[in-house]
Amino acid sequence: MFMTLLASEITLASEVTIEGNLKSFLLVLAVSLSVATLPQFLGWFRRIPYMLLLVIVGLGLAFVDVRLVNLSPELILSIFLPPLLFEAAWNLRWSELKQQWIPISLYSILGVLISIAGVTVGLNTFVSLSLPTALLIGASLSATDPVSVIALFRELGVDKRLSTIMEGESLFNDGMAVVAFSFLMGLPLGAANLGTADLTVPSMLLEFLRVVGVGVAVGCLIGFSISYLTQRFDLPLVEQSLTLVSAYATYLIAEDFGGSGVIAVVVTGLVLGNFGSLIGMNPRTRIVVTQFWEFLAFFVNSIVFLLIGDQIHFSHLAENLGVIGVTIASLIVSRAIAIALLSRISNLQISNLQISNIGAESAITWQQQTVLWWGGLRGSVAIALALSLPVSLPARETLIATVFGVVLFTLLVQGLTIQPLLAKLNLLGNQPLREVYSECVARRVALNRVLEHLNQVEQQPELDQEFYHYQMALIKGEIEQIQSQITQLQEEYPQLQAFMNEQFREELLAIEARTYAELVRAGQLKEELAPLLQITPPES
Repeated sequence: MFMTLLASEITLASEVTIEGNLKSFLLVLAVSLSVATLPQFLGWFRRIPYMLLLVIVGLGLAFVDVRLVNLSPELILSIFLPPLLFEAAWNLRWSELKQQWIPISLYSILGVLISIAGVTVGLNTFVSLSLPTALLIGASLSATDPVSVIALFRELGVDKRLSTIMEGESLFNDGMAVVAFSFLMGLPLGAANLGTADLTVPSMLLEFLRVVGVGVAVGCLIGFSISYLTQRFDLPLVEQSLTLVSAYATYLIAEDFGGSGVIAVVVTGLVLGNFGSLIGMNPRTRIVVTQFWEFLAFFVNSIVFLLIGDQIHFSHLAENLGVIGVTIASLIVSRAIAIALLSRISNLQISNLQISNIGAESAITWQQQTVLWWGGLRGSVAIALALSLPVSLPARETLIATVFGVVLFTLLVQGLTIQPLLAKLNLLGNQPLREVYSECVARRVALNRVLEHLNQVEQQPELDQEFYHYQMALIKGEIEQIQSQITQLQEEYPQLQAFMNEQFREELLAIEARTYAELVRAGQLKEELAPLLQITPPES
């Protein structure tokens, strides 16, 4: 009887917990969607990127002590982080990533180490924090999270190269930061840990290679397996669901095997986005899956950025203002050193490749370096790493408050000033002009197809010939008018030529990839062939 009552009470408590969590989730979602509609009613809010607006609203709720939900590291790392990483990797083209592999590799590996070292030296020197605690703060803040900056870049049409470098660096330094943080987390837990831990350089390097290697192996295995599996059927909803399952499964499996779940998810997303979507999905399915991940990324980002602001405790920030100020200064200085030094190395390597007649991008200009420096925001990964520290850790509250304070500064100060900086450096793109041009081209393509259909049905006896010829003249007139508009845009804005070349190049590559995929489905090829058309614009 007692056991029955106990079981019923446990069941009731579980139901109450589930109901409470569901209410909290719906409340967070309602607030996020309300914030999304604010710019439609109040035009001034359109000047603030949506993600940063969420942080500001979250801060307002925290100021009046309204806590929407308890933010746990497991929630961010296990539930929120995989879809954010997968969506970014899915949309990152391998051809673009390969062109920028030199700066991305330098920023995401050496840049993380320079950031950790700079913050550690600053905190240990100016506020006398213990070395282990300073190292942990540096590792927590070493990963960049420029989600709002990348969204702003896309909206303003900023140079694609700058977006690729920032996004590629963010994807890979997330993994580097998590690995570095895992190495360092044992340091401040007591002398016993220091006595048993093997912290020599060779052993740490070996452990790093093992963690990264397991992540890459798991990511490749799952990514290529799903790529070949989707070749066998054409079910958009099933293929969409497989990408969702792969994002979470890759993360959990890699972590279970002692590898980096972050790196594994990034590798899976790159494989499926650049390989699996071409050989295993038809164009309609790719559009469905891409739109699904755009929605999911918007959905998750909306929750995460709102909760970052909502979890702030202003009393803790006030108690640690000195530590926060030194950390911010150290982070900005170390980021400047890293970008300047590593960009110099990258430019030298690019120059050597050009001398050797190996295709390479132009040097990274000082204007681009300035944006890379100031646009290195910190976000959800830093928060998750800080909150994942054990309660028994000395100075845990100081560490968490410092990380929250620095994240707030980067999001609100650096995030809100990046657009004026782009304007000052003349890096704002011509996205509105590109959209007008793309719309004209799309209309011309559509009307030409209508014209082809009219030519095919001309001899049908049931057609009214007078009405038919009227429609034919109307369509031809519209096509001539649109062509005139396209020609005018090309003459007035010569910079559209580079955009047209890139669009044409992508069209050619897509045709080749679709042809291989069709031949595989027809059984004329056993597997997808690597593209031969690696077309680059001719040098001017």
